[in-house]
Formats: sequence, structure tokens, C-alpha cells
Amino acid sequence: MNITLFGATGKLGSALLSQCIEAGHEITVLARTPSKLPTSALEHSSVTVVQGDALKTEDVDRVLFTETQAILFAIGVDEKNSPQNLCTDTTRNILDVMRAKNIPRLVWCGGGSNLLPLRDKITFGSKFVRWYANSFLNHRHTDKEHQMELLNANKDICWVGIRPLQMKKGPKRGVYIYRLGYDKFSGLSNISFADCAHAMIGRMEDDTWV
Repeated sequence: MNITLFGATGKLGSALLSQCIEAGHEITVLARTPSKLPTSALEHSSVTVVQGDALKTEDVDRVLFTETQAILFAIGVDEKNSPQNLCTDTTRNILDVMRAKNIPRLVWCGGGSNLLPLRDKITFGSKFVRWYANSFLNHRHTDKEHQMELLNANKDICWVGIRPLQMKKGPKRGVYIYRLGYDKFSGLSNISFADCAHAMIGRMEDDTWV
């Protein structure tokens, strides 16, 4: 597949890039600082790296094509240093270009504190996670809330999201380890970056949760 990846220099993005290369996909990456990418990716024949900023619509337009088959969104929020509404504003740019070029799928990574009351099985643990994130990680939590609101307001675009609670280092173990859906979770729920990447890549052609 022809894929565009946003957020490739982060831990999740790095796992996505590695697994996309391994799977034989053609990947276009937009990065503000391409030197942060591993040399193996920079030199790989299936990877095209474009320097730019996803907050600029014209840069997003340069890495999305009519031939693009899926977009992977792995931009993270640094609680102290990221611009306000980083994920929301970059997603807005992506949606505008997707609509103009008729790109079929966006797979994005949200956060476990962003609940869907009409679908999620709300427990004390999930309520605590939301309270904690809103109180101590408000910058990240609020941005991801706004991003989800924006996506829900653009249902004419085909998108699907993964909302991990805690991500950590670890091997890719696959679908028999993690669950997809609106299941209940506790404040201790976690997934490796590798498994989250595996789940996101799997949603590029799977319509189950669209």
C-alpha cells in the first residue's frame, strides 16, 4: 500500500515505520527534523522523507497524493512543549487534503482518557483515568478530546482510531494479546508501542470499526 505517516520520529511512529517497511508498504514521511529518523529508514528504498510541518496545510498537501491509500497518525503531545491543539490542528489539515484528494482512510492514535459514553463500558477505573488526565495531563487530554470532536464532526471521511491508555516498550506480540473494541479497562491497562502499531496497521484495510 501507499501510506503517509505523521509522527514517525516518536516511539509509536518509529514502530509504525519499521513494521510498514517490514510489510513491504511504500511510505511517505513528513518530519520537521528528518535527522531524528533512523539511518536505516532514511536510506530504505520504500521510504520517502519530506521535511516539513504538519501544522502547515501546504506541507501536508505535499505528502498526500491521489494515490495515497492510507494515512497513519502517530503525532504525540508533549505536556510542556507542544503547541496548543497540535493534534487537532494537524488533523484538520489532513482532513481537508483527504477530502480534496479523495484519500480513503485515516488511522489515528488517540488516548485512553478520551471516552465515548454511548459506546465505552464506563467503569470506576476509566473515570479515574479521565479525572487524572484532565487534572495532571490537561494539555494532552484536551488536545485529544478536541481531535476526537473534530473527527466526529467529519463523518464523511473514513477514519478509525486506536485509544491506548498506557504505552510502553516491548515486543510485538500480536492480536492474541491486545483487544479491540469498547471493552472496559482499568488504570493499569497498557500496550506496547509495537502492538499499538500492529493494531493501527491492521485497521488500514479492516472495516470492522469504521
